[in-house]
Amino acid sequence: MAQIGGELAAKRPNLSFSGPDAGEDRLSALPEDILVLILLRLDTISEAARTCVLSHRWRRIWTLLPKLTFNLAPDYRHIPEVLAAPEARSLSSIFVVNQYDAPSSVAAWLPLAARRLSGDLVLRILGVGPEDDEEVVDAVIPLPCFGNATRIHLALGFLALSLPSSGAFTRLTELCLMSVLFLGSCELGDVVSSPRCPRLRNLRVCGSVGLARLDVQSESLLKIDLRHLRLQKININAPALKKLILVSCFGRNRPVAVISAPQLVSLRWRNAYDPNYVQLVNLGQLQRLNTYFVLGSKQHYGIHNRDILQLLHRFQGIRTLHIALSYRKKIQNFQDLMEDRKVLPNVVFLKMFVFNGPHSFGACSFNVLRLCAGIRGLSLFFQTSRHWEAESACPSGCSCDQPTNWKTEELSLNGLQEVKITGLRGAEHEVIFLKLLFNWAVALEKLRVTFDYSISQSKAKELCQKLSCFFKPETCMQFYIYENSDRRSAHLLSLEDEGTGV
Repeated sequence: MAQIGGELAAKRPNLSFSGPDAGEDRLSALPEDILVLILLRLDTISEAARTCVLSHRWRRIWTLLPKLTFNLAPDYRHIPEVLAAPEARSLSSIFVVNQYDAPSSVAAWLPLAARRLSGDLVLRILGVGPEDDEEVVDAVIPLPCFGNATRIHLALGFLALSLPSSGAFTRLTELCLMSVLFLGSCELGDVVSSPRCPRLRNLRVCGSVGLARLDVQSESLLKIDLRHLRLQKININAPALKKLILVSCFGRNRPVAVISAPQLVSLRWRNAYDPNYVQLVNLGQLQRLNTYFVLGSKQHYGIHNRDILQLLHRFQGIRTLHIALSYRKKIQNFQDLMEDRKVLPNVVFLKMFVFNGPHSFGACSFNVLRLCAGIRGLSLFFQTSRHWEAESACPSGCSCDQPTNWKTEELSLNGLQEVKITGLRGAEHEVIFLKLLFNWAVALEKLRVTFDYSISQSKAKELCQKLSCFFKPETCMQFYIYENSDRRSAHLLSLEDEGTGV
């Protein structure tokens, strides 16, 4: 504290004035709480600390701030002395962003933060050190027990982290761990379960390594979000859990998963599903399911799709279904999807994400629609993966549209009232599919189309003319075009002067 105060005091300006009010410091006469509010408007702790040069009273005001923000150097080097200040009060927020730093440096100030924090901790390390740095490989950041913290968000750039073997996070409601290398004897499941995190509501772990097992026994958790891990075994027993997200969580070997969540409403499952190893028990309240099919030439894709069909039929009561159709460059006939005749009778809203590149998606989409023929709302998102950007046509002999009899089969979508389409490019197979879709949906009331950002306004109007021929006059149609390539905003396309009647 003396260091940072001394640095700034040495730069103190001469504040002498002439005139009748010379020497009168009206700002410093304000109540202490008001001065603290003024300093809270500054961006970082360094800017707040600079006010100590104004007068003797201002020397301690910045140490009373309930929120500390350290944003890159030179702020970062002052963290230990600021947290150790004897005048310091409890803190409602500590926000730290820095480029790569040695684990020992982070470990030096975390215990100080744990003693003072009664609110949120956000620590983001933006980069890792060189791979041959022994300190990166061998040193570990020991996470202290934050007994009064309410939210902890750590993104460590794959620095190693060890979890505390004792102590309770009694007030913690949200824990987020990203790009973490887990080391040490204490397992994450021990920390986040009810005995040590009795109030934890949200748990998120993403893009981390070293986590082979996760055993969560929690009475309080409402949401669990796990993505891009290499788990071999997961066990979740969470009677209050409402939402569960599992995306690319398991290693290549057959993982073992046992999940019990009687109040679960929403499940996002983007993993392989083998009912011999995955037990989803006591999920009777499930209303929303999110999963995916893969259309490719390898045998295991067919096995995956058959297993996902079992997953879908496992939950006959779901009301909302989100399905991704992920096409590979080379595909083979997906007969398993074509032959499945079971339905999900209670689905009323279907959202499909189509990653098809140049492939025709109609055959597979037809079978998903047949699976959910009772829907009232449909959203279609046409999306392009990076590996498709250079592709303009299907490989020779591609079977993406086989068998073609889906175009002549009957399908009744009599309850479908509203359709939203995003990313339409106007390819021939898209137009063919939409024409058939609108024939199946005889009671369609509303259509909203947002064209792909690559479509020009003139091309969009041409497509509008073509699509408008497929509808009844009473159908309400809206067409949108993106304003730029960032796809953040779109404006309504005016067609009145084109004579479409839209």
